[in-house]
Amino acid sequence: MNFHMNLMFILPAFTFALLLLLCLYVHNRRLDRNTRKVYPPAGEYVEAERIRLHFTSKGTGRPIVFLHGGILSSYDFSNVVSEAASRGFRAIAFDRPGYGYSERPKTEWVTPHVQARLLKEALRKLGARQPILVGHSWSASLVLAYMLDYPGELAGAVLVAPGAYGGKAYPAGAIDLFLGRLLRVPFLGSLAAHTVLPPLARKLTSTMLQSTFSPDKVPDGYQKIANALWSRPSQLRANREDILAFAQTIPAMEQHYSRIQTPTVIVCGEKDPFRPDLHAYRLHREISHSRLIVLPDTGHMIPALRPAAVVDAVELLIREMEDSLHVK
Repeated sequence: MNFHMNLMFILPAFTFALLLLLCLYVHNRRLDRNTRKVYPPAGEYVEAERIRLHFTSKGTGRPIVFLHGGILSSYDFSNVVSEAASRGFRAIAFDRPGYGYSERPKTEWVTPHVQARLLKEALRKLGARQPILVGHSWSASLVLAYMLDYPGELAGAVLVAPGAYGGKAYPAGAIDLFLGRLLRVPFLGSLAAHTVLPPLARKLTSTMLQSTFSPDKVPDGYQKIANALWSRPSQLRANREDILAFAQTIPAMEQHYSRIQTPTVIVCGEKDPFRPDLHAYRLHREISHSRLIVLPDTGHMIPALRPAAVVDAVELLIREMEDSLHVK
């Protein structure tokens, strides 16, 4: 009797849960398709190890490659790309693997080292030799991995509001790491990414952006495109995996920063809520030849808010590289 009574309660609940997941799946798929119509790919594609990477580019001259952080896509560097092109550079901004309209490897753990390897192949195919890499926030780890893995293949690097150290310096909490592990579980991770997580992400986007842009205001229009792109299943998964990969990879990487020889400029905001004293300042000390620029009254989202300052840092790097050659 008890078994039959329990079954009478369990079956309706199970059916309701399945219907809810199905509705969420269909709804999120519809929003994803709509996002592609409203915000279609704005650039081109290059294939690296059978992975299609989306990028935008403007201008001609020395190649400067811009790599976004963990929120959005190459969109973060839209104004920077235009500014760099106007100053005579070949500006290239990538959607990192899984973000925007770039694919992401499915058969390996996508660490900063893996993303550096894919980027290297993509740049080779684009004929961008001896580029300057500009990495914002999370992408500083990608640029640092590139400098460590392929020494001598970059002309220089600019690290903007860099995330460079793990442990207590990295703000990811237990929930962030749990979600990263959950999304790697076969079937269950995909189910969560396509059903319950997108609406949660949309609900949290406003708070996340306010804290990330602080003390500045979120620019007009950024909230809308972030709601659309950041909550897509593929991007949610990439973001959570990147957080976990950073936490697992950086402790080994940071042991070797002092041997980096690539010309480097580090840029941070004076009022960055993500503790530049634990990242940018420390990294400047460890890469002893680096130049540190601290922007007054500026927070974390420097590419979106201070595009000219990013290109100024690139030009400073080039001047110092040229001065170094003259001294030699």
